[in-house]
Amino acid sequence: MKTIRLAIMLAVPLLALLLANCATKKPLPTTDASGNYVNPYPVGTYQHFTAERSYPKTYKVWTNDELLSRTTPENSHIRIDLAKQRGQLMNGEEVVMDYPICSGRAGRETPPGEYTILEKVVEKQSNRYGRIYDAADECVNTDADATTDIIPEGGRFDGAPMRYWMRLTNDGVGHHIGPVRRYRASHACIRGPGGTIPTVYAKVKLGTRVIVE
Repeated sequence: MKTIRLAIMLAVPLLALLLANCATKKPLPTTDASGNYVNPYPVGTYQHFTAERSYPKTYKVWTNDELLSRTTPENSHIRIDLAKQRGQLMNGEEVVMDYPICSGRAGRETPPGEYTILEKVVEKQSNRYGRIYDAADECVNTDADATTDIIPEGGRFDGAPMRYWMRLTNDGVGHHIGPVRRYRASHACIRGPGGTIPTVYAKVKLGTRVIVE
């Protein structure tokens, strides 16, 4: 019995020391001997992707392929980070894909809030924003608003393509394929890359939650 007590008495301080060491364990170094930044996370992980110096401005897309295969319209939702200009396809609280987006510019900001997808259309064109051509088929306005800009006699208005359209509001804000600048440049819609949005589109349904913040 005395031996057991002695062992316990010796073990308690040792355990306390180990716990203290774990609590005060220093993070992995983030610079090498020359002072160059070193990403401390394993290559391929989401932590590594977001810890890269180019994030969030990068055009790169991160995908968890194994989780993507298990993601369905029943367990997915979308998060849009306006400050970082990034979108995430989510499965529960896990990130499935992280991709660049382009939201509304000054004066036509994308409204933050929690939405549900109201409409899905693969081939969609804007009935408000697009280009105006004259009678000679020359483009005379590359950023036209059909509600305010004049169409020359004999000319026409061509709505901007918004393929893989996912409507968020009844007044025309949606998530779709479009030019992705690394700054806010749209008319309030959330544009995404052509190689990514079809996958996101396939993994959501009418009623899927979209959080814009």
